[in-house]
Amino acid sequence: MPPAPVTYAQALAELETILRALETDTVDVDDLTARVERSAELIRLCRHKLRHAEASLDRVFDSLDEDDAEPEDEPEADEDGDEDEEEDEDDHDEAGGAGKPNQPSWLF
Repeated sequence: MPPAPVTYAQALAELETILRALETDTVDVDDLTARVERSAELIRLCRHKLRHAEASLDRVFDSLDEDDAEPEDEPEADEDGDEDEEEDEDDHDEAGGAGKPNQPSWLF
């Protein structure tokens, strides 16, 4: 069974451990080479994970932008929920007629 994939946090922790070991100056040359090679692998892994996360976030934000875009064919709604339309001259005859105030919508 292959080993479990290394997470970003695990890779960073291992890099920090390697760095601390290298700072002590007690690492022999053979071990130094192995640690530097492992560090390079971990750095590549971290870069890959960061690029993948960035691409995923871009897709999420792009889909949110698409959801927010309103189709231009549909008229927008007023505060009362009615669609925006230009006022027709016949509208004056509905409630109070021309020159008369309209009745409030709550009166039937």
